[in-house]
Amino acid sequence: MGGVASLAVMLGGCGFGTGQQRSGGGGDSATIWDISTGEQQELIRRMVEQFNSSHDVSVSVQFFQNDPFKNKLRTAMGAGNPPDVFYGWGGGVLKSYVDAGKVYALPESVDTGRFFDSVMEGVTFGGEIYGVPIMGTQPVLFYYNRQIFEEHGLQPPDTWSGLLDAVRDLKRAGVTPIALAGQNKWTNMMYEEYLVDRIGGPGPFQRVLDREPDAWSDPAFIEANTMIQELVALGAFPSNFASLNYDTGQSTQLLYTGEAAMQLMGAWDYQAILTNAPEFIESGELGWFAFPRVEGGEGDPKNVAGNLTNFYSISEASEAKEVALTFFEDAVMNDAWVDGLVDIGLVPPVEGIERKLRDRDNSDWLTFVYELAREAPHYTLSWDQALPPRAAQALLTNLDRLFLREITPRQFSRNMNEAMNL
Repeated sequence: MGGVASLAVMLGGCGFGTGQQRSGGGGDSATIWDISTGEQQELIRRMVEQFNSSHDVSVSVQFFQNDPFKNKLRTAMGAGNPPDVFYGWGGGVLKSYVDAGKVYALPESVDTGRFFDSVMEGVTFGGEIYGVPIMGTQPVLFYYNRQIFEEHGLQPPDTWSGLLDAVRDLKRAGVTPIALAGQNKWTNMMYEEYLVDRIGGPGPFQRVLDREPDAWSDPAFIEANTMIQELVALGAFPSNFASLNYDTGQSTQLLYTGEAAMQLMGAWDYQAILTNAPEFIESGELGWFAFPRVEGGEGDPKNVAGNLTNFYSISEASEAKEVALTFFEDAVMNDAWVDGLVDIGLVPPVEGIERKLRDRDNSDWLTFVYELAREAPHYTLSWDQALPPRAAQALLTNLDRLFLREITPRQFSRNMNEAMNL
């Protein structure tokens, strides 16, 4: 990435935060706002404690729930009193803050070359970099229940028609084919992201981002949404899918209790299963496969969609930029941090860690996700993060109506063109 090298300072197993300190700056303490939970939160707390114990400067971290965090950050940015460092997903939301002059462009002395280029694109605007990875990369993929597949003589499908055949077979056998928590709406979006890309490649959605006239009317959107409604009509999802809540684990529970055969979800769900049903993983019953190719489609079947990773960015208004930069350089993505992520089933978007992944008990999973992300010719950031906030909300609302078959594919496109004034 443009001559900047690796932010991940290799410390040879010395732990978090033992590098050299920077001089200068307008404060000796930096505040971080984050939304991590569970093991990820514990890892961050440990990283912060170890950094503080080895430096004369310090950082503190506050944790929030997802939606309240977004509103609180938006308000703080508007009022000019944001935290020094804030958590995010990159893409359109971050760019809206960058365009408003609210985010600090990292100096070239901060090395980011060790991270996947495809991941860093989410925080790179106008040739400047505005964030560093803090979590694992999170491509979306299909999870499946191996026992159910074996009982019904099924293999992971590699084509869309093969997926539909599996849905029909499972439906006839009285098994819910695919778990879906439709209450959250973004869970629907993952089908749209992949099908549009498989049919038309990255171009159709890029034209949306470029605000080309009637961009949502591209045939790839019409065809993808027609295929989605066919999937719904086949009974692929639970009859009450619209009321299931992913945040409370309802859809994932269907998978590991044997009530559903598959679920399309991000790599983050592995950790949820590991926490709530470790025996499902330990017994070898959990399987996974990439989103199938669409026969005749123009998109590369190796393309992936999902959350590139989560990032930490520095507020332009911060008076502790030097502290934040020291924290980035000494505590973020060093060997101890990489090991900590891998230990909880997450895959750091860092080049050259194949051997580290192969040496772990869950190496099959870690290697699959790593290669899926690293080898993708194109990595699409989740659309609700790539789009500006208002357009993202319109997308989720219209996808909800599409899955409920309240609107047609053409109405969806018309509504989205109107929502974005295209």
